[in-house]
Amino acid sequence: MALISNQWRKRLSKYGARWTLGLALTLLAAASSIGLLDSGPIERLDSMAADLRMRLEPAQLDPRVVIVDIDEKSLNAVGRFPWSRDVQARLVRQLTGHYKVAALGFDISFPEPDTSSGYAVLEKLAQGELAGVDGLKQRLAALKPQMDYDGLFAAAMAGQPVVLGYSVSEQQRKGVLPAPAFKAGELNGRAVTALSPRGYEANIAQLQNAARGAGIFTALTDADGVVRSSTLLQKIGDAYYPSLSLATAAVYLQARAIAPHFTQSADSMSAADLENGGLEKILLFTPAGQVGIPVGEALTTIVQFRGAGGPRGGAFRYVSAADVLSGAVPPAQLRGAIALVGTTAPGINDIRATPVNPEYPGVEVHANLIKSILDGRFKSRPYYALAIEFIEVLALGLLLTAALAVLSPAASIALALAALLAAAGFNYYMYSAQDAVLNIAAITLLVLALFMLNLGWGYYFEFRKGRALVSRFGEYVAPELVAEMADNPEQYNMDGESRELTVLFVDVRGFTTISEGLTPKALREYINLYLTAMSEDIRDSHHGTLDKYIGDAVMAFWGAPVAFADHASRAVATALLMQRSARRLNDEFIARGWPPLKIGIGVNSGPMHVGDMGSRIRRAYTVMGDAVNLGSRLEGITKVYGVGIAVGATTRAAAPEFAYRELDLVRVKGKLEPVAIFEPLLPAEQAGAALLAELERWRRALALVRAQQWDGAAELVGELARDRPDVALYRLYAERIARYRVEPPGVDWDGVTAFTTK
Repeated sequence: MALISNQWRKRLSKYGARWTLGLALTLLAAASSIGLLDSGPIERLDSMAADLRMRLEPAQLDPRVVIVDIDEKSLNAVGRFPWSRDVQARLVRQLTGHYKVAALGFDISFPEPDTSSGYAVLEKLAQGELAGVDGLKQRLAALKPQMDYDGLFAAAMAGQPVVLGYSVSEQQRKGVLPAPAFKAGELNGRAVTALSPRGYEANIAQLQNAARGAGIFTALTDADGVVRSSTLLQKIGDAYYPSLSLATAAVYLQARAIAPHFTQSADSMSAADLENGGLEKILLFTPAGQVGIPVGEALTTIVQFRGAGGPRGGAFRYVSAADVLSGAVPPAQLRGAIALVGTTAPGINDIRATPVNPEYPGVEVHANLIKSILDGRFKSRPYYALAIEFIEVLALGLLLTAALAVLSPAASIALALAALLAAAGFNYYMYSAQDAVLNIAAITLLVLALFMLNLGWGYYFEFRKGRALVSRFGEYVAPELVAEMADNPEQYNMDGESRELTVLFVDVRGFTTISEGLTPKALREYINLYLTAMSEDIRDSHHGTLDKYIGDAVMAFWGAPVAFADHASRAVATALLMQRSARRLNDEFIARGWPPLKIGIGVNSGPMHVGDMGSRIRRAYTVMGDAVNLGSRLEGITKVYGVGIAVGATTRAAAPEFAYRELDLVRVKGKLEPVAIFEPLLPAEQAGAALLAELERWRRALALVRAQQWDGAAELVGELARDRPDVALYRLYAERIARYRVEPPGVDWDGVTAFTTK
C-alpha cells in the first residue's frame, strides 16, 4: 500500500497540474454541450460540421420528383420571363393532360392580372374612340375567351392537382390566400410557436380558386445567409398555412387533411417539442394511412440536401420547360411524378446559398423536402441529443485528461487523432443511419484543447532543456546551430555530415588602399558599417548561416543547419541584395569623404562537409570541401572580369529563376577540370527585351571566340562594347581577341582560361 501511495504521489506531483487543467476544460465543454454556456462560435462550428455532413451524403436520382426548368433554352424558345398566362396554361395542360403528372407545384406566384394579350386596351377603344365601328364589340366578345390569359390559365388548372406558390413578408398583403391547413382555434388552447409574417404576396383570386392549393416558397436563411432549414407551416393571422413542399406532397399523396399531432408524454419531448407546446409532428391523412412529419422549433425542419444541385447534381431529373411544351420529353419520365416548375436561368434570381452549393436552385430546396416527406425520413435533433452529447464530452474528456499527460508525443497524437475520428464516426453514423443530428463542435474543441494543453506543457519543459543546451554550447557554436539543437536536443549530435550546400564569399576591393587613407577610428567605423550591412543581408533577408569574418571578407552558406531545397536561389538573391547595399553604403561613404566601397562576391554550390570543427581550444560550425574552395576562387576572379558577382555552373543550374551573363570557361588553381562561370544580373522575370537581346548577342560572340572566328567575334564584341561602355567584360574580350589575332592560342585550344594564382 505504501508503495502504491508513493507512486501516486509521484504521479500527482508530475501530472497533477495538467490533470486539473484538463478536468476544468472538460467541465467547461460539458456545460457548453447542455446549453449552460452560450457560445456563438461553437454554434457556428456546429453549423459548419452540419454542412460538411450533408456534403458527404451521396446523391441518388429520385424519379418521383421532376423539375420542369424554365432554363435558357426555354427563354430562347418562348421569350423573356415572366411568361404570359396562356403559355403557363399550355404548360399545365401538357403536364396534367399529356404527361399525366400526379402533382404539379409552381415555385412561382401570380399576384397580378395578366394584361399582356392587349384585350383590355381593345375593349377600352371599343368603348371610346372606336365605339362607332360596326361589329367591333361583337368581334371582341368572340375573341375574349382566347385573349383572357388568366381565364385560360384558370381553366387549365381547374380539377387538376396543381399547387401554386406565394411569398410572405412583413409588408403589404396582396392576393388571395389558400385555405389554411388548420386554425389556431383547433389547437385546444395550446400555444404553438411559428413564424408569423404580417404580409404576403399571394395569387389573384381567379387563379387561386382554380388551383388545388397553394404553398409558401419564401426561403428561411440562417445568420450567414445559408438555407439549412425550412418552415413547414407559417402562421398568418389566426391560421396556419403550409409551405409549397408540404402542400405539393399533400396533393400527391391525396391527403384529405393536414393536422398537428401533440406528444402525450412530457418525458419523451425534445427541446423543440417543448418550445412548440408539445407539438411532435404534422400528420397528413392519406388513403394509405397517416404520414408523420417531425417538426423542429417554430414548425421548421432541417432540409436534407442531396447532391450539388442543378441539372448535373444527380438527385433529381431536370427537364426543359421548352421540351415539355413541345412534347419532346419522354412520357415515362413524367408520368405519375411530382412536377415542380422553377427556374435555373441566370438573372431570374432564384438561387440560394446552401451547405452543398453557394448557388443552389431554389426549386430544388422544395424537391428535397418533398423527397423527405415521401421517404418518411427527416434529419432532426432527437429528445435525447443533449444527454448523448453530455456523456460523450464527459467520458472522452476524462479519458484524454488522464492519458495525454502520461503518454509520449507520438502516442498523444495517435490517441487524440483516434478520439477525433471516433467522435466524427459516431456522429456521422447517427446522422446517416439514425437521422439524428448531434452537435460535434464542443467535443472537437475539447479534444484539440486537451491535446494543445499537453503539447504546450511538454514544449515548455523541452524549451527549458533547449535553454540548458544553449547555455552549454552557445559559447562556441554558431547561433543558427544552437537554434536547431534547441529544437531537437535529444536528437542532435556534433558529428559532421556531407550535404549539398551553397557557399558565398564577399571581399572589399582595394582594402589596403582604403585602410591607408583612413584614421584607425574611421577605418573601424567604415568596416563595421560594411560588415553589419553584409551580415544583415545574409542572415535576415534569406536566412543564410554567417560562417566567419576573414579580415574584410565574409563567408556564409545556405542549406545547413536548416535544410533549404532552394539554397542556391537564396544565395544568388542575397548576392544581388548585397551589391545593392554596397552601392547604398558607397554613396554614404563618399558623402563623408571616405574612400569608395566596391565588393566582389563569389558563389558556388556542391557537396560540402558541414559540422562542428576545430580544436579543443576553439570550435566553429563551418563548411569545407572543393566546392567551398571554388567559391573562394570565384570571388577573386570577379576582379579579372570587372563584375560584382561570379557564380559556378552548379549554382546557375540550381537557381534558374535569374538572368545570367556567361563570363568564361576557367581552370582555377588546384583544379584540372574547367568550370563555366556566370554573372547573375537580376530575376529573369524582370529582364526586358533589350537585355535578353544583348545576352543572346553575347552568347553568339562567345561561341565565335571559342571557335576562333576572330573577325566575327571582334565585330560582335565591338558592337556590344560600344552599346554598353559600362560593361568591362566586353572591353576585356575585345582586348583578348586582339591579342589572339596576333598570338593565336592554337588549333587544340579548348576555350578555357587558366588561372595560376588563388
